[in-house]
Amino acid sequence: MPAPTPTLKDADARRRIETELEVSFLVEAAAGTGKTTQLVRRLVAVLEGTPADDEPRRSVVDRVVAVTFTRKAAGELKLRLRQVLDECRAVAADELARARLEDAIARLEEAHVGTIHGFCAEILRQRPVEAGIDPAFTEIDEEESARLYERAFRSWVERRLADMPEGLRRALSRLAGQRSAEGKSPLDRLCDAGRTLVDWRDFPAPFERRPFDREEQIDRLVVRLEGLARYVRASSNRRDYLHRAIRPADDLWAWLQATEAVSDPPRRDYDELEARLIGLLRSLKRSRGWKGRGPWFAAGVPRDEVQRARDRMIAELEAFERAANADLAALLQRELLRVVERYEELKQRTGQLDFLDLLLATRDLLRDRPEVRRVLQRRFTHLFVDELQDTDPLQAEILLLLAADDPEVDDWRRVRPVPGKLFLVGDPKQSIYRFRRADVRLYQSLKDQLEAAGVEVVLLTSSFRSLPALQAAVNAAFAPEMSGDRASGQPSYVPLEPVRAGGGEQPALVVLPAPSPYGYSRITGFQIDACLPAAVAAWIAWLVNDSGWTIEDPESRRQVPIAPRHVAVLFRRFLTWGRDVTQPYVRELEARGVPHLLVGGRSFFQREEIETLRAALTAVEWPDDELAVFATLKGALFAIPDRLLLRYRTEVGPLHPIAAAGDVPAELVPIADALAFLRRLHRRRNLVPIAETLHQLLAETRAHAGFALWPAGNQVLANVQRIRDLARAFEMRGGLSFRGFVERLAKEAEAPGASHAPVLEEGADGVRLMTVHAAKGLEFPVVVLADLTARLTPVEAGRHIDVDRRLVAERLLGWAPWELIEHAELELERERAEGVRLAYVAATRARDLLAVTAVGDEPFETSWLAPLYKAIYPPPENRRWSRPAPGCPPFGDRTVLDRPQEMGGGAERSVRPGLHRPESGGPEVVWWDAELLARRVQARLGIQQENILSPRDEDAADAGRRRFRRWQTMRDDALEAGESPSRTVVAVSDAGEPEDLYLLDLRVEILPRPAGRPHGRRFGTLVHTVLRDVDLVAGEGDVAALARFHGRVLQAPEAEIEAAAQAVSAALAHPLLRQAAAAERVLRETPFLVGDERGRLLEGTIDLAFPEDAGWLVVDFKTDAGVRRLEERYRQQLAWYVKALARLSGRSARGVLLGV
Repeated sequence: MPAPTPTLKDADARRRIETELEVSFLVEAAAGTGKTTQLVRRLVAVLEGTPADDEPRRSVVDRVVAVTFTRKAAGELKLRLRQVLDECRAVAADELARARLEDAIARLEEAHVGTIHGFCAEILRQRPVEAGIDPAFTEIDEEESARLYERAFRSWVERRLADMPEGLRRALSRLAGQRSAEGKSPLDRLCDAGRTLVDWRDFPAPFERRPFDREEQIDRLVVRLEGLARYVRASSNRRDYLHRAIRPADDLWAWLQATEAVSDPPRRDYDELEARLIGLLRSLKRSRGWKGRGPWFAAGVPRDEVQRARDRMIAELEAFERAANADLAALLQRELLRVVERYEELKQRTGQLDFLDLLLATRDLLRDRPEVRRVLQRRFTHLFVDELQDTDPLQAEILLLLAADDPEVDDWRRVRPVPGKLFLVGDPKQSIYRFRRADVRLYQSLKDQLEAAGVEVVLLTSSFRSLPALQAAVNAAFAPEMSGDRASGQPSYVPLEPVRAGGGEQPALVVLPAPSPYGYSRITGFQIDACLPAAVAAWIAWLVNDSGWTIEDPESRRQVPIAPRHVAVLFRRFLTWGRDVTQPYVRELEARGVPHLLVGGRSFFQREEIETLRAALTAVEWPDDELAVFATLKGALFAIPDRLLLRYRTEVGPLHPIAAAGDVPAELVPIADALAFLRRLHRRRNLVPIAETLHQLLAETRAHAGFALWPAGNQVLANVQRIRDLARAFEMRGGLSFRGFVERLAKEAEAPGASHAPVLEEGADGVRLMTVHAAKGLEFPVVVLADLTARLTPVEAGRHIDVDRRLVAERLLGWAPWELIEHAELELERERAEGVRLAYVAATRARDLLAVTAVGDEPFETSWLAPLYKAIYPPPENRRWSRPAPGCPPFGDRTVLDRPQEMGGGAERSVRPGLHRPESGGPEVVWWDAELLARRVQARLGIQQENILSPRDEDAADAGRRRFRRWQTMRDDALEAGESPSRTVVAVSDAGEPEDLYLLDLRVEILPRPAGRPHGRRFGTLVHTVLRDVDLVAGEGDVAALARFHGRVLQAPEAEIEAAAQAVSAALAHPLLRQAAAAERVLRETPFLVGDERGRLLEGTIDLAFPEDAGWLVVDFKTDAGVRRLEERYRQQLAWYVKALARLSGRSARGVLLGV
């Protein structure tokens, strides 16, 4: 294989990775160091240098496992693997090595390259009985899992509402008085809380519940409340700030008096009072700084006495809230665990496994079944794991049990991997998926364990991605932040080493200041969010239109002008308090005519084109919804003016598609035609696929052409196509009606957290707007770090995990259990550590240019970008000293334009625009001029391609029409050609006789059968199913148990079950199956699709096949009584199986028809 470049500082580590195949490695690869390339090179080296046990010219491609984080990463890994295999085959000097590489290329699809969930599903399908799951299980994705969970929750809550337990009763009382940021109802929020328990159901330990006399504490607080209310009534100055601050206490006291007065005898609703007391705490804390003026609050009442009473009330309410929340969290967890049980029942009843089930079932199978563990350890010779830092405990347990050198070890913490079997790649500095169960502390403990077990840790530090100046800035910013603190889980920093040459005169690091960050008296997040989108959009517009700056094209490695597709704007979050953070950025980019692509945006259902389609679909389903019909006719699809709709309504009749129109004035005919069209769609909506109804709606109104003319037309068309994709997915998952789809869209639209961004082509032009999590694993020539006001650390800790107790203590609806309260400070440190790593990931996405948003007067300290401040802010004494920045426009002297009047004049305090040396001493940074960023532009509200509709030369118009007709002819020809299949798929049973039937090595053997044995399709299915799943060395007892299991599924009578068990036991005793049991590799119930000499595609399933000395032996089981009578037909089928396997494997094959 080609040797790595010797000039790299980590060249020796890269050489060892590719050559020392007998050593297991954990590779810590910093950002941009080519970790995937090294993984592929190691994998190719294994395939080239490791022969299969039975044949030195064969590779072990079918025995390697490569686990990646996403399906997309798996696909890219396979493509890169194929490319490197071809390259190495071309230069291989050793004849046997070349043969193994060719074999690996030919059988590449046999390599186990995919996600950990896909790999687990493959294992479970081969061992369903040992795993204790339905052999015909189906995998469900997150969306289908959410729907199934919702069913479980609804059925549970309907039963519990009739007789509410304490936890549910108190929870609903508390939620009724709270405003949800997302606008969700109390039951919807309760449903979400249960979902978090589903995701952590393998950590079922209950929360601690301490003694808590709620009623006694509330009664004591009411006494305190009465005293505070007396102060309010003692004062007549309702404008006094302290009076206004404590007035909510009087309001609550008045409510309590009124409610107790109407009950006889007086009775307190402690659930409602608990909720209102905590609401009072919120009010008192909001106005805590309001003190008023003067020494006296009221006649004879000192002001400081009232302030002390308020502070005591706040302190006692805070202690009460903490205890009540912990008590309620423990109660609610116990109740919601019943929802988890109901969810499990629904999955089991329908034979479904979600992603967590796949991991749990595989872990249990490997841990609890030593015979399975032994077989799988022998089967998989090499394990490659990418993105190890994103691995959760279950995944780590599965992989280590497979890698163990001792099959008897069932505790993953005591595993010693087989030398050379493990190759793990990760970067703890990029561990940012704590919310998905991936904890960097697990990575660190795993690293310690593996090092102690002989796995070598090597570092890759030479980064090919970024310019040296960017790497120096990243090193300067994050080296002090990543100190190797084990408690918080922060890893030690490993500096990036430069590989690329310098970037010339243009800057590599730019700061974009918020022009107007001040509110009434200070810098506020609201004002930053208001002014920053326009500033970012203005800079991007200048960059792509006027700057003349260039970047290195990632593919050609040549300098090219910066285009919109080279720019990515990264966000910490997309949603805050129900508001989409990206919308202002999208509007500002559109106003400047900058194309953009919103990747994974949360405002999908708020887009105009999506609301247009939803209104039309609603009108199709409910034609008597006149508002929906009106919106459809007035909207972008039909664009009928208001005046005509009003005339139709008054002169003809209601806007109802079903109502007969009669005679209609000529000017109103388009409305009548549109209503008739909606009527046709309504009548056929449940007779055709939903996607077809959508297609007819778009085609009839020529919507695609109109949408393409909108600003960001590509994005609009992609969004419209996404609705059609959702319709197809809805029907594929069992959606039964058009109405169900319309209601599903309505529900998704009401949930702001839903994300249905369209899949966009890699080469599509436009600035990418995406979250840092979505950008992980990607790189861009230019990166802008936006969303300045997003916090580095949350205000409150959200979760505490105790692995030994199998406890996940997390907030349920904001209520923290005692275990989380006690560890809150530590968990906040861990949250901050992950926030720093997130900023590191964001900063290392840039190849040529990084732009960071900031405030010119002073750092916005809570920002998620705070770790970068050391690399962008100059020392305070030098902030007004700058040098001209090469390649930049002339700058003024301010990075803040507006300040409150009370701050007065005086010397300018903002960082002066220009070139600065930052406080860290790292590379120079350019601070942009706020004046250049604050220039407003008029929003572009018209169509984007006005030239298409403007008057044109008639000859040019004729030429355009001719081109369109040529395209239309080509399209029609392509559709006609596509209607006739280029190949016909034929089942093996219908394929007829092969031309070389009598040249193949085929034989028939029929085992003795007892007289009167059952027969028929069900019996045959039962025997085949048991033969598919049974261990080939199983005893009669195991065979009988398996037959009984499958017999119940098939509803077979006892006689058939017993006969099937006898038939399978007899088959297992046959020399052929004993030979299969001893084989290194066995194919069972293996489907195939292969072309034949006549141009057909043959489809079938091979019952059993295993390698022998001369090639493959194929065994086809037959259970019917007429095997001899149908022998000729069965021989033909067997012949096709033999030919298919020979063609697919490249080896000879023979076949045996075994009557059982």
